[in-house]
Amino acid sequence: MTTLLNKNFILKNPHHMIALGFGTGLYKKAPGTLGTLVAIPFFLAINKVDIYLQLLFVVMVFILGIWSSNVTSKSLKLKDPSCIVIDEIAAFLLLLILINPNTYQLIYAFILFRIFDIWKPYPISWIENRYSGGFGIMIDDIAAALMALIIYLITDYAL
Repeated sequence: MTTLLNKNFILKNPHHMIALGFGTGLYKKAPGTLGTLVAIPFFLAINKVDIYLQLLFVVMVFILGIWSSNVTSKSLKLKDPSCIVIDEIAAFLLLLILINPNTYQLIYAFILFRIFDIWKPYPISWIENRYSGGFGIMIDDIAAALMALIIYLITDYAL
C-alpha cells in the first residue's frame, strides 16, 4: 500500500484528495489524529453561520465522504484503510458544531473523539462490522462523535 500512497495518487483523482484529507492521510504515524485536526479550520470558517447551514455542510461532507471513501478504498483494494481520514474530518466537524466549544472544550472534545474512534466500544464496533464501503467507513466515525458528545455533555457540567 505504501508504494501506492504518494502525491501522484492524491492528484490522480479528486476523490483521493478528499478521502485522504488533502494529504493528511499520507502521514504514517497517526493519520486519523492528524486528519481529525483538519476539521478545526472548517469549523472556524463556518461556525458563525446559521446552525442549520452548518449541519447541511456536514451532511454534504458526509455524502461526499461516502463517495470519495468508496472510490479510494476500491483503488487501494482495502476495506477501510487508515489513510482515509475524511470520516474523522466529517465526524469531528459534527461534534464541534454540536458543542460550539471554547479552546479548552475543543481539546477535551478532541481527546474524547479520538478515544472513541480508536477504541470503538459497542455500538461503534457493531456499526463498523455491520456496514461496508464508503458508508461503512463514514458511519462508525459519526457514531464515535455521538458517543463522545454524550460523554462530553455528561462530564462538561462536572468540569
